[in-house]
Amino acid sequence: MSKEYKGCFITIEGGDGSGKSTLTEKLAQEFTSRGYTIVKTREPGGTPLSEKIRHLVLNPNTDFTICDRSELLLYLASRLQHIEEIIVPALREGKVVICERFNDSTIVYQGCARHLGMSYVEELCALACNGLATPDRTLYLDLDPEIGLHRIKSQSDRELDRLELEKLQFHKQVRQGYLQLADKHPERITIIDAGQPQEDVYKAALQAVELFKLKNPS
Repeated sequence: MSKEYKGCFITIEGGDGSGKSTLTEKLAQEFTSRGYTIVKTREPGGTPLSEKIRHLVLNPNTDFTICDRSELLLYLASRLQHIEEIIVPALREGKVVICERFNDSTIVYQGCARHLGMSYVEELCALACNGLATPDRTLYLDLDPEIGLHRIKSQSDRELDRLELEKLQFHKQVRQGYLQLADKHPERITIIDAGQPQEDVYKAALQAVELFKLKNPS
């Protein structure tokens, strides 16, 4: 539990194209219907400052480059603002926070795929969070990166971002990093096969959250 807050903190993780946004929305709708007060948010983003950082780190059409360590620190700055402004106040009020991406994304994208070191990045994430927010339950949507990238590229209504444009090997390393984290933190991270039908993904996710036994809505 994040400190001794009354609320619950759930994070949705996975590679690009794994269905995180869809699952986040469906879980938010489900638990809202059960009487819980839900805060649905995302990273990078969630606050005005964090959304500006999101545009900075994901925009593929800039006239500058971002070195790997600068990218890491920008993500951490976005997260700290998000924690202070959105996540912690919601948890203190007894709300259920469902966040698309959190520390695990930074650990695997920057620590593993960018080769900055997973342990090093994990330590920096912990330092940035300062114990203020630790997910109670993380749902990791596991998917073959080739399938995920194909899903994204088939969406003709949007442009690929900086990370989605990385080579396949980068995305394979992201997946490997997630699996390592899941093996390291089995008490928190539930692996869900994101290659199965959407409804089955949803049922597996719902079961994982229900096993955690959310506090009754106040």
